[in-house]
Amino acid sequence: MVTFSFRQFGENLGTRQLGEIARKKLMPMLDGKEKVILDFTGIDVVSNSFADECIAKLLIEMPLETLKERTTFKGLTSMAEICVLTAIKRRYAAMHSA
Repeated sequence: MVTFSFRQFGENLGTRQLGEIARKKLMPMLDGKEKVILDFTGIDVVSNSFADECIAKLLIEMPLETLKERTTFKGLTSMAEICVLTAIKRRYAAMHSA
């Protein structure tokens, strides 16, 4: 397993622009054979915008099952977990609505 630390982007992950930067740095790691630990240790805030841009938009690149197989989360606060899961659910629903 390899670790992708979100702490490199600061303690507060609040903007869509920052989410895009993080996603672009994360993508090459997801192309590898190792599972990627998405490490949110030390992060105080994860906004809905950041979660959508960085995590949920990965669904554009890969199916949900592949994302689940290639990643695991570490260090999410309960509020950050809600933001990330909500962003994934919304993006998934939007992509699969008729």
